[in-house]
Amino acid sequence: MTPPRARTWGRQGSTPVVRVRGRGSGRVSMAGMTCYKPGERSRLIYAIREYRGRKDEPKGFGWKDYRDLVLRARTQLGGPIVLVWDNLRLHLVAPLREFFEANADWLTVFQLPTYAPDLNPQEGIWSLVKRDVGNLAAADLGQITRAVKRKLKMLQYRLDVINGCLAGTGLTQLA
Repeated sequence: MTPPRARTWGRQGSTPVVRVRGRGSGRVSMAGMTCYKPGERSRLIYAIREYRGRKDEPKGFGWKDYRDLVLRARTQLGGPIVLVWDNLRLHLVAPLREFFEANADWLTVFQLPTYAPDLNPQEGIWSLVKRDVGNLAAADLGQITRAVKRKLKMLQYRLDVINGCLAGTGLTQLA
């Protein structure tokens, strides 16, 4: 719960300061994919995980979580998938590569260049979520999780925003 830093507004001459108590007591992790198909509406599929610092609790997403996200996308989209993957370390592990090879009949995977957030439309989504949560003075981790879920749910229904994230990369959707 280390507070994020964000720009805000206040009366001229008095800088707004929000005091937070306690040390970091957890974090909220997000994983997601933006899905585009010509002639159909764009989609945002995501997963959220809370980490409260408990023993034997995963801190973030593992390769199985990413595999499950891809499987969930296949179920929701109902067809073959072309996955454009960034170079997160967990995206490159052997078990995930084996999963991709075993499912090559419906899954095609392309890797983005080593550091190319400007080519990843999902980065635009994360930016919008973080901007919204940046001015939140949360009392507990649950409040942050609820705010993140609310923003992601709102973005799922804003097709213009999801399409704008793709347009912001300079890539175009095939028509």
